[in-house]
Parts: sequence; structure tokens; C-alpha cells
Amino acid sequence: MENKKFTILLVDDEPDIIDFLSYNLKKEGFKVVTANNGIEALKITKQISPNLILLDVMMPKMDGIETCRLIREDISINQPIIAFLTSRSEDYSQIAGFEAGADDYISKPIRPRLMVSKVISLLRRDINSPRESMVAPTQSVKIDRERFLILVKGEEISLPKKEFELLELLVSKPGKVYNREQILSLIWGNDTIVGERTIDVHIRKLREKLGDAYIRTIKGVGYTFQDV
Repeated sequence: MENKKFTILLVDDEPDIIDFLSYNLKKEGFKVVTANNGIEALKITKQISPNLILLDVMMPKMDGIETCRLIREDISINQPIIAFLTSRSEDYSQIAGFEAGADDYISKPIRPRLMVSKVISLLRRDINSPRESMVAPTQSVKIDRERFLILVKGEEISLPKKEFELLELLVSKPGKVYNREQILSLIWGNDTIVGERTIDVHIRKLREKLGDAYIRTIKGVGYTFQDV
């Protein structure tokens, strides 16, 4: 993987952190663009389509959670990987981030070597994922991988990246039961530290958008997709 092919948007309101992270990412060959707040980050994302955004949670004007949510809801944006930079370890903060469409968290204080390793892992996982244009043609749900859209009985629905990937996994084999360990490994990867509550959040959001009938909970085991 050639790092120079990838553009990273770094968003933080602290100049020292911007300088520190920019230096370490550029040293590894990445192209780095910076923003000081969420409003600026949203504008830049539309202009340059970064491969990955490192996004601070607590910022003036627009915080990271809202910024992430707006990016995920904008179907005109070529959806990037989004990882939050945060010193907050509370469960509610992480759940709010994943609900907004985050892919991962990187905790402050940031250790450069660990950060670079995490960035490379996220990018590698993204480029190695299947990219078929239209997959899983079930009777009622079709998935358009190219546009990050699903069609439920002909109606187009836009999903944040992780919700999309989770649904794509379940729809790929209707009736197959995926346990939590499989879902965490296949969707978030072994290098990502997320709790099982993260899966529950994403399943709940999918049910809100698709309806309750499509995704069944197999108590004590996991989840399965059924075509209805």
C-alpha cells in the first residue's frame, strides 16, 4: 500500500495537535489537509474527497459528532473513513460517535506510532473490502455499493458507512446467523476496539430505517437477515 496515494483530512481546533499529527502523517508519506472546525471540515470534504478523516470530538462552531453525521447523510459525498480523536472515554460519547457513522476512535494523548498503525489498518481494510456495484439482490432489499444506497421495495435509503456494511454482511447470506464476534471482526476488524453495545446501536438504527421485520435477533447467538 502506497501511503502517498491517500489524502487525510485532519480536523482539530488545537494548533499544536494539528502540527504534531500533520508532521507524523506526512513523514509516513500521506497527503495531509487540515481544518480547525467542523464547518470548515465539511466544506473541505465536499471539495477534495479525502480517503480518511481524523476528527476531534470537542470543537467550537460544530462538534465532531455533528460533523460526522452531516457527512454521512450527504449522498453527494464520496464517503471517507472517519476516526474520532478524543480524550473522552465515556461510553455515551463512543456510542454517539458510532451512531453518527464513525468507523473508529483514536484516544488522546496520541502516540504517533500507534496512530500511524491505526490509520494504515483502516485504509487497508477499506481498500480490501468488496466493491461490487450491485450485490445481494434479494426480493425486497437491493444494495448499491457504488452509491452507498439500499433499495427497500424500490425505495432508496441512504445509510452511514458502518450501517451499510453491517446490512450488506447480513443480506449477503439470508438466513445465516452471524454472532457478535463475527460481526465485530468482519465489520470493525480485529484492530478496532469497540464494545458489543456498538452492534446493538447499529442494529437498532437499521431497524428504524428498514422496519423490524428484516433483521431477527437470535437470542444468545446473534443476528440474521430474512427477506420479507
